[in-house]
Amino acid sequence: MSLCKSYGKDQVIFATKEDHATPSTVVLPESEPRQGLILENGEINWNCPCLGGMAIGPCGNEFREAFSCFHYSQAQPKGSDCYEAFSTMNECMREYPGVYKQNLNEDEEDDGGAGVASMIADDGEEEDDVEEPAAQTEADSKAVETKAK
Repeated sequence: MSLCKSYGKDQVIFATKEDHATPSTVVLPESEPRQGLILENGEINWNCPCLGGMAIGPCGNEFREAFSCFHYSQAQPKGSDCYEAFSTMNECMREYPGVYKQNLNEDEEDDGGAGVASMIADDGEEEDDVEEPAAQTEADSKAVETKAK
């Protein structure tokens, strides 16, 4: 037989060997299926932990607007009609760098400050990343000529 003792708000239960020998009679309720980002009815689950709190906070409305636009977008490529919403969200995030610093691109200076809005292609065409060959310097040319002799 187990022994129970109370210590203030805590209750300590000492179990005996006999208590552990009998199978448990506790019946756990069926667990509810975990909801993901998109609910079964196709709506966005703004409470999903996968959003990392982006749906709340100083730019929560702008985020929800931009994310909803992208989710429900019928344009090709998807979300290309959401440029304004993402630009508005990006501007808001820049006003609160202490809150959204990790969400802003660290190399935005290199891409002209386009930030989050640059994730959406303007017309679906991508630029080729072809590097121009480096121009030979006079010293390189002389070194090649010397080796050739």
